[in-house]
Amino acid sequence: MNEPVGNVLGLKPSELKHLKNTWRRHVSVHEIVSAELARHLTEFSALTNRQVGVLLNRKGSVEAVVVGNAHQLELPDIGRARAGQVRLRGLRLVHTHLKSEPLTRDDLTDLALLRLDLVAAIGVKDDGLPGVLHYAHLLPENEEGELWRQQTLTSLHDDQAPDFLETIEALEDELAATTQARKVGDRERAVLVAVCLDGDRDAAESSLAELKELARTAGVEVVDEVLQMRRAADPKYLIGHGKLDELNLRGMQKGAEVLVFDKDLSPSQARHLGEATSMKVLDRTQLILDIFAQRAQSGDGKLQVELAQLKYMLPRLVQSDSSLSRLSGGGGVGGRGPGETKLEIDRRRARDRITLLERKIDQLSGDRKTRRRQRARKELPVISIVGYTNAGKSTLLNALTRSSVVVEDKLFATLDPTSRRLRFPREHEVIITDTVGFIRDLPRDLVAAFRATLEELEDASLLLHVVDASDPSRDQQIEAVEKILESLDLGRTPRLLVWNKVDRIPKIMERVLVSKRGGVAVSALEHRGFEALLIEAEDTLFNEGSSADAAALAQVTADVLEVQD
Repeated sequence: MNEPVGNVLGLKPSELKHLKNTWRRHVSVHEIVSAELARHLTEFSALTNRQVGVLLNRKGSVEAVVVGNAHQLELPDIGRARAGQVRLRGLRLVHTHLKSEPLTRDDLTDLALLRLDLVAAIGVKDDGLPGVLHYAHLLPENEEGELWRQQTLTSLHDDQAPDFLETIEALEDELAATTQARKVGDRERAVLVAVCLDGDRDAAESSLAELKELARTAGVEVVDEVLQMRRAADPKYLIGHGKLDELNLRGMQKGAEVLVFDKDLSPSQARHLGEATSMKVLDRTQLILDIFAQRAQSGDGKLQVELAQLKYMLPRLVQSDSSLSRLSGGGGVGGRGPGETKLEIDRRRARDRITLLERKIDQLSGDRKTRRRQRARKELPVISIVGYTNAGKSTLLNALTRSSVVVEDKLFATLDPTSRRLRFPREHEVIITDTVGFIRDLPRDLVAAFRATLEELEDASLLLHVVDASDPSRDQQIEAVEKILESLDLGRTPRLLVWNKVDRIPKIMERVLVSKRGGVAVSALEHRGFEALLIEAEDTLFNEGSSADAAALAQVTADVLEVQD
């Protein structure tokens, strides 16, 4: 039996009977609402001072009757997930507004998120008769960025043109054509979200630009970017509820499948965002891990990426199917017998795999130490190239040693360390090594997983800190690299600042950078500035480097004597 839903408490039997008679009404497929049904609804609202609405299918039959309060009504659960990119829900909402106000933000949000055919609001006159009719329907993606079209009829007796059914069918045809055009490529479509919590808008915009570059490297198509300024993060969604609704609407119209945040999300935040948006939700760490998974070529690199992914995912393993939840032994009546839950089994397997991977990586680390000892016997100094990702480290290595290391204009193009011999002008010979690029807030699990690779830096006699001189965020990038080097206990290792890509900046800026910050200006692409770089590196290694080693040895001796005393 059909029953009204919503705020029905306190209604008189006669008013409930009035509502049940709503199912007898029928609307033509060519009109939004009939005058008879509109009057039936406004009479109820005038009597009860409550909004009332109906969900009509495309045949014009009533599917549900919903009662609200004086300001809004809450729709029943008809599936909060989006109906699809091509087809609409097949239902339209027609409800009353006691003060004849236009469609509210909630009305329009329901229209978009539930992908309703149409939402209409009938104004209630003082005498209980229907007045103005406000209505809106969705729009396909357009240059103006409009999500919906709103229109108003001053009276229900006016011609309800254009034809309702023809309008909705034409709209679905346009949505289908837009979706088909998007299927040309197989890349996922994403909306990027940057959240600024410290009031530094410039830093937030820089973070958003870097997130966009990360997404491009990961093979994601960016369809929209959102920046929100907040005093504090929302514990449930990170962003505000209004911004969450906006993301839902933008994602719906642009056909986005992924939401990517520039901040790391807690497991609960990621889960709540996924439930609220019905989209895949990623944070910055997951995006970086995905890039590393794509880029890892050697068996060693693949092991390290898998370890980082498992460490990241372990606290995020959540049992979604409550029917599989079982109490392990000793839980009283009904709690004995089944053993481990599926979630516990998944977690145990993940922990076992982490232990196995760490053992394998430790073994590989030992092999690397053996190779480094063999290099040490030949008494060849080691130069390690470090720097922010995409600063041109691999290009510099190729140019200096005439190698063919993979070079791309993408972040983290090189993951595995590459070593080459390099001869200086004064006949000195060294080993020069290219390492994985750094990035601000490098995930802790990633640093831990790649410790075997980063161990190459421990034996370096000199660090070439390569900086993209043309990047507006170069100061922040230098700071990020220095922090990571300090965390790796490499603060005392001699380093030489190398301003790369100076072919992209004016000569005056090049001179200012070198005079104020020191270092050497080069263009790895144009093979410019190499002579000064090699001379500076050779002087540091074979003059200042020896002094530094002697000073370090003297300090160690002093420490030993102090302990003996």
